[in-house]
Amino acid sequence: DAEGNLFFTDQPNDRILQWSTDGKLSTFMEPCGRSNGLYFDRAGNLWACADEKNELWCIDPAGKPTVVVKEYEGKLLNGPNDLWIRPDGGIYFTDPFYKRPYWKRGPKEQPGECVYYLTPDRKKLVRVADDLVTPNGVIGTPDGKNLYVADLRDKKTYAYDVQRDGTLKNKRRFCEMGSDGMTIDERGNVYLTGRGVTVFDATGNQIEQIPVDARWTANVCFGGPDMRTLFITASEGLYAIRMRVRGVRSQ
Repeated sequence: DAEGNLFFTDQPNDRILQWSTDGKLSTFMEPCGRSNGLYFDRAGNLWACADEKNELWCIDPAGKPTVVVKEYEGKLLNGPNDLWIRPDGGIYFTDPFYKRPYWKRGPKEQPGECVYYLTPDRKKLVRVADDLVTPNGVIGTPDGKNLYVADLRDKKTYAYDVQRDGTLKNKRRFCEMGSDGMTIDERGNVYLTGRGVTVFDATGNQIEQIPVDARWTANVCFGGPDMRTLFITASEGLYAIRMRVRGVRSQ
C-alpha cells in the first residue's frame, strides 16, 4: 500500500494477510473469495482476482468487497489471476484456466485464455490479447506506456505498447521465460518468478538470479517504507531481501 505495508494472499486458506512495515503479520480479510493477484489503486482500494467465483473485486480499506467484474459477453470468466492498474486507473488482468477443486461451476465458457482491460470508469471490459497459451503474471511500467505479460505454459514473456484506449500494440518477445507473478523496479528491470527470482533489464537480458530455498516462487513485490525491500511469496513461506534499487508505483 502507500505506506509500504505488504498484502499477500494465502489462497489455499482463503485469506489475505498483511506484513506491516514494523514486521508484524496479521489477517486483513478471511474469507476473501479465494483471492489470487492483488494491486492497490490510487484511492487505497485493494483490487483482487477473486478466484472462487471467477470475479474481479474491489476491496475498500475497511475490508468490504465489491464485485466489479464477473463475466465477459455474458459468459463466466476462466479465473482472473493477476492484475496491474495503470496511472489513469485502467486495469489489465489475465484470465488463464486452472481448474480448482473448490469450484462449483460448469466447463470452461470463454473460447481462450486472454488478457482483459477494464476502463477507468469501470463501464467497459475489453479483450486485448487472445493469442497466448496461458497468460499469468502481468506488470506495467510506471509511466503506463508498456505492459509485460507472462505466458507461463509457453515459457515466454511479451512486451506491448499500451494505447490510450487500453488496447495493446507492437507485441514483441521480451524473454524466453514465463512467470507466475511479476514486478518492476525504478531502473525498468523486470522480476520474474518460478524458480527463485530472475531479473531482466529493460531490453530483455538476464542480469540477476536470486535463489530462494523453496520449490516454487509465486509472486514478488517491492515494499517497506523506502520501497527497497523485495518480498517473495514462495510455496509455504514469505521471504524478503534488501535491495540497492527501489520499486515503483504507477500511482
